[in-house]
Amino acid sequence: MPHTTPDALLAQLRWRYAVNKFDPTRTVPSDIWSALEQAAILAPSSFGLQPWKLVVITDQAVKARLTALSWNQSQPRDCSHMAVFAARTGINRADVDRYIARIAHVRGLPITHPDLTNFHATMMATINALPQEAADEWCARQCYIALGFLLSACGALAVDACPLEGIQNDEYDALLNLRQRGYRTIVAAAVGYRAKDDWLAPLPKVRFATEDIVIRV
Repeated sequence: MPHTTPDALLAQLRWRYAVNKFDPTRTVPSDIWSALEQAAILAPSSFGLQPWKLVVITDQAVKARLTALSWNQSQPRDCSHMAVFAARTGINRADVDRYIARIAHVRGLPITHPDLTNFHATMMATINALPQEAADEWCARQCYIALGFLLSACGALAVDACPLEGIQNDEYDALLNLRQRGYRTIVAAAVGYRAKDDWLAPLPKVRFATEDIVIRV
């Protein structure tokens, strides 16, 4: 049985919007934020590799610096939690080895199990066939899946959010020390609660009609 109804789900997704102005006095409770983090972690990815990191910023001074690196948009500064999705660069055998070890641990399998060795070979064949630039782009695309899960979870839990691509990615990398870790900023999301005077909040959500979007075969 579903834990919600179609109408209830759609009501929450229609309620959410890309917040233009956050209330800086409100903070997302820790239990709700933990659930939002887990929603992002539970997002699917190619092979399940999760070639990305979620950087969570709550330090007010750092958030203020991120606003300056986001073309002075106020959302990073005024939100409760700033989420930055960073993709793996130079994905390699060590990443696959680590993932296989995790599968073995979680599922109680020996690392030499044929299912794991075959899966390892399949992943390595895919990665080795990709030029570096293509492999980095493949990893970057996984960030958007996780972002989508985070935004949907925010809507379901009545938490506001705003995805942000209008950011200075290289400057984010420098501030958050991402390149040294083997990652690069792809996209961000400000999470918190809308300000009462956000002019966007009362406006009807604009989407094309279903028949203009959906192609049925």
